[in-house]
Amino acid sequence: MNRILQDLSIMLRANLWLVPVLAALVAALFYFVAPPPPMHATMSTGNAGGGYAQFAEKLRFELAKEGFELKLINSKGSRENTERLLDKNSGIQLALMQSGQELELNQAQRDQLYNLGAVYQEPLWLFVREGIEINTVNDLIPLRTAVGTAKGGIRMMVDPMLAANQIDNHNLPANWQSFSGKKALRALLDQQLDAAFFLGPAESSLIQEAASHGALQLVNFNQAAAYRARLPFITEIEVGQGLLNLATNQPNHDTTTLSPVAMLMANQSFHPALSALLLAAAQEVMKYGTLIDAPDTWPQNLPHDFTKLREAEYFHNKGLPLLQRYLPFRIASLADRYIILVIPLLVLLFPLFKVAGPIYRWRIRARIYRWYKYLRDVDRQLTNDTLPQHLDSEIERLTQMQDELAKVEVPLSYTNELYELHLHVRYVLQRLQQLKAQTNTTQ
Repeated sequence: MNRILQDLSIMLRANLWLVPVLAALVAALFYFVAPPPPMHATMSTGNAGGGYAQFAEKLRFELAKEGFELKLINSKGSRENTERLLDKNSGIQLALMQSGQELELNQAQRDQLYNLGAVYQEPLWLFVREGIEINTVNDLIPLRTAVGTAKGGIRMMVDPMLAANQIDNHNLPANWQSFSGKKALRALLDQQLDAAFFLGPAESSLIQEAASHGALQLVNFNQAAAYRARLPFITEIEVGQGLLNLATNQPNHDTTTLSPVAMLMANQSFHPALSALLLAAAQEVMKYGTLIDAPDTWPQNLPHDFTKLREAEYFHNKGLPLLQRYLPFRIASLADRYIILVIPLLVLLFPLFKVAGPIYRWRIRARIYRWYKYLRDVDRQLTNDTLPQHLDSEIERLTQMQDELAKVEVPLSYTNELYELHLHVRYVLQRLQQLKAQTNTTQ
């Protein structure tokens, strides 16, 4: 065992030149590898208590399990979220956006945003007071109707629907009101309104409160297929009888409504490597579905006009990257980055280690052969009778050489060469001693 350790020590000392080479390659690896993604981000959500804010809070909770910190900032809705994403000084990297808003953006603005995927549906609900029959949007014109604020999410749905019906959405009927939410619901219940549009998940407190009143009725969009054909950013949703509220049988028959989707958006300050982490968290949030969404159906990669991220596309097509399926995100992310450069590093190291063997053999033998140069010079002088007169110094030098050779360490496989050198030194030393004896006798 000691001999093996000794040979290993010799081998390492003989190949010390590899240390700076390896150090340089490793330094290059750390220099050129992309930095790890940050473990924090800031997200613009929506009104406190609204659908966007509730989803974002659940998303924050799931991300925290991976050690990722998601800071949430409330907003007035989709439009303000988009403004923040486009503002490079806002400090916002993520936000929820309502599908259809891309129609308000120019191409340059759309190119600055990334659509990570649609994360859930946010249906448009039209409630009317009991006894009022609505077949088309035109039937609302004579009614007192709340259609949402001019810059709110409801109008992003209602305005294109009005345009499709050739109704000027810039000059609304005088009896239409530009508000929504709890104010619209109170007015509807107090008979100050005949109809009101609401937007949000079926589970939201506002929709559940509206569905709990028997004096209100959910309207069926009879022309849903026609709207879907003209407005590709919306989908049709089938709402079964009693789905919203069994106690009030709301709705009282199978109903069709329309819905945009909530899109998880990012801007250019967002690190693409976080895409899979966020989408996996969104998938966990929607794992059990909702009243209108089946389990394990969101997020989805629906057609859109925004820039695509390769990492997000990969998740939608194949799921989590291989390493992230088995390792925590932080570790998997680091490993994924270094593996990319480790492969070319190994390609470079292979010829280096291939050369190390011959160089090692040369260096070991060089420790032996460097003595032969002196022996050869002495031997030539003996052969040519040109040896200097000071034989004592040569004899002393060869004697010192014997002592030095006794301390030389070589691997076991090279011991025979060292022993041969010992014999040759002894042979030349004996010749010198004989020559000295002859010289003394002659004198």
